[in-house]
This record gives sequence, C-alpha cells and structure tokens, in this order.
Amino acid sequence: MSRFFSRGRETMRKLLWASRFMHWLRDLMALPEDDPALAATQLAALSQYVPAFYLVLIFNLTSLAITHMRVAPPLLGRAIPLLLLITATIRLALWLHRRRHLTPREDAVRKLRAARRSGVVLGSCAGGWALLLLPYGDVYQRLQVEITVALTLLTCFICLISLRSAAILLGLIVGVPYALVFLSAPQTPVRLSGAGTVLVLFVTLQMLLRNAADFVALSHSERELQRRQRETQLLSDENSRLAYLDSLTGLPNRRRFFAELEQALSDAAQGGRCLAVALMDLDRFKGINDMHGHAAGDRLLSQVGARLRRLVGEGIFIARLGGDEFGVILRDCQGGAAVRQFAADVRHVLEAPCIVGDRLATISSSLGVAIYPDAGGTAEELFERADYALYHGKQTEKGGMVLFSREHETRIRAEARLEQAFRHSDMESELWVAFQPIVDVAQRKVVAFEALARWQSPELGLVSPGLFVPLAERSQLVCPMTAVLLQKALAAAREWPEHVSLNFNLSPYNFTSVETMSRLRTLVTGSGLAPSRIEFEVTESALLDDFEHAQSCLRELRALGARIALDDFGTGFSSLSHVSRLQLDKIKIDRSFVIDVHSSATSANIVKTIISLCDNLRLDCVVEGVETLEQLHTIAALGGHFIQGFLISRPVPAEAVAGLIAGFEAAAPHAA
Repeated sequence: MSRFFSRGRETMRKLLWASRFMHWLRDLMALPEDDPALAATQLAALSQYVPAFYLVLIFNLTSLAITHMRVAPPLLGRAIPLLLLITATIRLALWLHRRRHLTPREDAVRKLRAARRSGVVLGSCAGGWALLLLPYGDVYQRLQVEITVALTLLTCFICLISLRSAAILLGLIVGVPYALVFLSAPQTPVRLSGAGTVLVLFVTLQMLLRNAADFVALSHSERELQRRQRETQLLSDENSRLAYLDSLTGLPNRRRFFAELEQALSDAAQGGRCLAVALMDLDRFKGINDMHGHAAGDRLLSQVGARLRRLVGEGIFIARLGGDEFGVILRDCQGGAAVRQFAADVRHVLEAPCIVGDRLATISSSLGVAIYPDAGGTAEELFERADYALYHGKQTEKGGMVLFSREHETRIRAEARLEQAFRHSDMESELWVAFQPIVDVAQRKVVAFEALARWQSPELGLVSPGLFVPLAERSQLVCPMTAVLLQKALAAAREWPEHVSLNFNLSPYNFTSVETMSRLRTLVTGSGLAPSRIEFEVTESALLDDFEHAQSCLRELRALGARIALDDFGTGFSSLSHVSRLQLDKIKIDRSFVIDVHSSATSANIVKTIISLCDNLRLDCVVEGVETLEQLHTIAALGGHFIQGFLISRPVPAEAVAGLIAGFEAAAPHAA
C-alpha cells in the first residue's frame, strides 16, 4: 500500500514538473497578444536586425552551394539552394521595405506571427539542406557545414533577440539534429569541434533568453517613462494654462495679454496691418463692490467675463487685467469702424441686468482705444495711450468709447511738461494757499476758511489746481505737497480771530502713507493753533479703497482734538453707511445739488433732507457752491445756516483774510 502511494506521489511530482515545464515553454514561445505596444516595439527591433540575418543566410547558402555543387547531386547542389536563395532574397527585400514604413499597433502581433513562421520555415529548410550535404565531400567540407550552420544559428540568436520564440524554435529544429549528428561523428576532431560549438550555441541561447527578458523589461520601462513624460507635459501645459488664466472670469490674465500684444504687434508690423488696443472698465463698479461686498463684486465680474467671452473670436482677444479692468486686442481692425462695432457689441452683451447681491443691476462700461501705428509703435505706448483715452472718457463721457487722437497726444505732451515742471518745482516757494470763507448766515459772521492749494510756477505761471492736484496724486507727490500746504495754512490761521476755524482737504493718497500721517500730526501739535480750530475734510473717494484704514487715520486726528468733515456729500455710493460709521463733525452738501435748488423741487427736497439729517445727528451742515441770491434765500428757507460760495467770496490770499472778515462783518446788516 505504501509502495502504491509512493508511486502515486512520484507520478504527481513528475506531472507537476511537466506542467511547470509546459507553462515555462509556453511563456517562452508566446507572443505579446495583449500588449500591442510591446509587439510594435519588437517588430521595430526585428526590422533593424532581421535583414542582417538574411544577408548572412544568403552568403552561407551561397558558399555551401559553391563547395558542394560538384560533389552533391544536382537537386541538393543546385535546385534546392537556388530556391532557398530566391526565397531568402525576397524576404530580405520585404524586411528592407518594412523598415521604411511604420506598422500600426493592431497589426504588429499578426506580422510578428508571420515573421516567426516564415523565419522558422526558411531557417529549418536551410538547416535541413545543410545536414543533407554531410554525406558528400571530404572532412573539410563536413567542417565547413558544421561551422556554417553554427555561425548561421549564432547570427539567428543575435538578430532574433526581440523574437525569442523564433530563435528557440530554430535552435530546437536545426540545432538539436545538428548537435546529434556531429556529436556522433566517428572522427574525434569533428566530435570535439561539434561539442564546443554546441556549448557556444547553448551559452548564446541562454544569453538570448536573458536579453530577451531585459528587452521586454526595457520596453515596459521606456513606455512607462514616456507615459510619465506625457503626464508631466500635460501637467506643465495645465500649469502654463493656469498661469495665463484669470480664474474668476475664465479669461486670459494680464501676463497673457501683454504676451499676446507683443506677438500681435510683431504680426501687424510684418504684414503692414493696423491693430487696436482697447482698455475697458465697468462704470460705478467700486461703489457696487463697496455697497454689496467683495463676494457680490466677484459674482458680477464672473458674469461680465462670461458675457465678454462670447465676443472672443478670430482677431478679437479679451483678457482681464485686474479689478474691473479688461484689455482687448483687435487684429487687422481696419481703422475706427471695426472698433466702433466692437464697442457696440460690448454695449449689447452688457445691457442685460446682472445679479448683484440680492437685486438686479444694470451695468455699463467705458472704453479707451489706441490704434497701431497711429497712436504708437510699441506695446507700452499703445497701452499707455489706451489708458489715457479711458481716463479721459471716464472724466467726460462715461459709458462710451474714446479713440486716442492727436488732440490727446497734444494734451499728453502738455501734461508731461506740467508734470516735469511740478517734479522740479520748489514747493516751499512756489506753492501757496488761498482761503475761501464759510459763513453762518444766521449769525452773519465768518466761522471758517477752507484752505485751497495754489501753484505759481516760474515757467508756466499760475496753474489751476484742477490740473496740478490730480497730477500730484498720479505722480505720488501729493504727500509732500500736503505737508507744505498744511504748514502754510496753519501759519496763516494763527493770525485769525479765535472763532474762525481752518478747513483743510486731505487726499485719499495721504491715508496710504504712515510717514505722511505722522508728519501731519506733528505739524498740528507744533503749530501753536488749537487743534479744535482745525477741521480736516475728506471725500468719499478717500474712503472707498480701504475704509477701515482711512477710519483709523481719521480717528488718530480726532484724538489730537481736530474735527472731521465729509466733503461732497451725496455724490458717493454709500454715504449713509459712512456717516453711521465715522465720527463726523460736519457734512458739506455738494454744489451739484445747489445749482438749481431755487428752481427744482427735487434738488430742494434733497438739500432739505440732508439738512434735516444733520440736525438729527447733531452735525454741522455746510452748503457749497452758493453763487446767487436766489440760491441763498432758498437754502436759508430750507433751514441751512452755513454756506460757502462765490456769492460770499472767491478764494483770497492769506493777507486778504483779515480785510475780508472785517468787510463782511461791516456789511452784515445788509446781507441775508
């Protein structure tokens, strides 16, 4: 019984080894049916080496045929080698042709199978023919056959490294019979030579199997590397795309805009075509953003971006430059007609209301346009001139399009000359302060003077503050100018009666400089003038950019004892919100409500409402821009007490203030 089980175990072990051997042999002989990419790689490698194998085969067939032509029968010495040579030559030509043409991946396995079949058949026929020649000829011719077959098999192993199944089949079909024949030869030298050759072929076959495995592994590694390179390239392309994309609107960003502009300019210069650069921003966006919050502003910009993307097409490039500003490049625009059409298209896509916060809002945009080559020859020049046209449009015709013209060029040069003069000016000697009175019509006396900046240039003469004050703000010279003007205003105010205060305007840019605010506080405390007689006026535009910081600066001034007034009230977007959050002492009603206050019920009601608001909040209220007696009488009837305007006096120099106070008080019984 134990012998039976022992035999059974031995049989199972043999079957297991046989099964493993069959699996191993099947793996060796298998083609990459499920890996078309590997099959294509193997076929490409074969295309490089198989022609060399056929060349060697043709040469060896020819040499054997020549040496055995006279000793072997005609069938073996002439007919068969001729047929083999013709077949080998045809296969060589086919493989040389295949090297010049790529094979689709789906056909690679089929062609590998055909290559293995034809190679094994032809090699086997050649090997069989060589073995049939052994009975003919002397010992040297037998050695020639031995060496020729061995070299041919060796070449086969080397050239078929990427198709190991074909090499193995040829080794089995040709090499095994060859080894048996030569190892059984009666001559000792032949046997020894055959044994050495078999050993070499066996070692070569072992190396072939290892190298074939390495070839497959290398192919997989190369494809994995290529896959990772593709993934890296895709990530790089995506990062590059994101680097040039504005995530909020989905439009290209500022960096992409200038890169596109440089390329468009180069193309326009080479082709002799015109090119338009347009800058566009949304009207009243800042007020909407402050009123409803940044999240609502972002949603509005996202909606605008989606609408502007509809206009993008051949020759039209739109990017978001930042905030609510957008840049446009119009290629081959054919002058102003195409630009005007684009402006009309912009108005059309923006005319539908947008969702802002919890309500709908109608939006519009202003455009400034510069055309190449008339407006400039470089990207910087075109951008600056389009920006100037946009700035001019915002000041004069908001909601429209302004095309940069020669008139603008003249104005730019004048402003450049003005800026150059202001930059090189001696502020201490050239800047001076004019004073305009604020009058209490009820008590009929001057209660304050507003300090107004003046510049007397040795080169340009008296320059309007409407020109040099915005220039000082744009050129970042407003902070030193403010310090000089405040120092002179404080010095003049020390000579006034105790009941007369000084009103001094602060620029929005004053709040952005810690050094400037510190300098202003130092001037106030060292002036010898009671801080309670100093009133700093701020406009809402000074508060919009960073309300919290501006509020903090005003709080520091109030801590000194100074008073705070909100100027141009009624022209901003969130005045009531600011009034409730700021510690104000005075509100000044903008002159735009005073022009027709005596003839317009709406203006009169607005002025009356603001005066009542100030009374309820216990704030002083000054009505600016009073120029006629009709306006004065209407304002007095509406409850206004403090007025300022040309009816009372135009701004006067410091030395005329005392006379103006005395003259007004002397004429007080006849005023009102």
